[in-house]
Amino acid sequence: MSTSDNILAPASRIHLSQDVVQVLYRLLAAGLLCIALALLTESFLNLNNLLNVLRQASLLFFLASGLTLVILTGGLDLSVGANIGISACLAATAIKATGSPALGVLVGLGVGSLVGFFNGLMVTKLRIPSFIATYGMLWVLHGVTYYYMAGETIHGFPPGFRQIGSGYFLGVPIPVYLMVTFLAVGMFFAQRTNWGQQIYAIGANPVAARLSGIPVNVRLILVYTVSGAMAGIASIVFLARLNSAEGDIGEAMTLPAIAAVLIGGTSLFGGVGTVFGTFVGALILTLVLNGMNLLAVNANWQPLVTGVIVVLAVWLDMYGRRRT
Repeated sequence: MSTSDNILAPASRIHLSQDVVQVLYRLLAAGLLCIALALLTESFLNLNNLLNVLRQASLLFFLASGLTLVILTGGLDLSVGANIGISACLAATAIKATGSPALGVLVGLGVGSLVGFFNGLMVTKLRIPSFIATYGMLWVLHGVTYYYMAGETIHGFPPGFRQIGSGYFLGVPIPVYLMVTFLAVGMFFAQRTNWGQQIYAIGANPVAARLSGIPVNVRLILVYTVSGAMAGIASIVFLARLNSAEGDIGEAMTLPAIAAVLIGGTSLFGGVGTVFGTFVGALILTLVLNGMNLLAVNANWQPLVTGVIVVLAVWLDMYGRRRT
């Protein structure tokens, strides 16, 4: 057994057992939330509403799943919302210029991945804290996107492309199938591959991980690139759903994505959490927003509620760490 194997084996067992307990608590919270909404509203259990909840949760999950890997390493990617904007606008341009949805998908995925790659380089090579590096990238992307779009809107995409965000298969929205697919891939990568376990080890103790032979910088560049790629995928689904691209598309998604990760039990300090937990977190947050809409809560209160949930999730994380 190699040195890196020695550090991974005990850490993985401890963290996975903690994660199972965390996910069970959150599944219980989601179940209680569903019961409350079913009692308080007449339309919550409507099939169309439940499918809409899953579709909205899937859009949030795409962004939050990649962000989960970054936070597992103890980092943060604040540029994911702005990444959606630049990726969607360039993908829209490619589709309108060539009429090829496939090229648009490749452009969105490629731009998102490239942004994530540069974030990884700034964190590892320039040694800029991830909070500062990605916050700076956020403003760079906003500036480039607004300059490129110049206040214009690109709209009207081929029906086949729109199926990605608006279509159904066997009565279930296609984004839900995509969410289940990426959920399975993310869970397998994070918890069943050596690379995934090295990400946990980096988040738990980066110095020990480096000394044990784990190529920390390479793994960090990988997770930021994956986070960017998932933002690129989210941009495609948003584009297909909205049938238009504007400079501010995806702008409001960063905080909800971070909230979904933290609600799902991933520690802001790294090393603890699961992709499945993020799925549950995205579901809980979407249920809360759906419930506020059904209860006719003023839209101005919804960001406040999201902020309170984030603060509560971080406090619970810190409280749990102090107890252990």
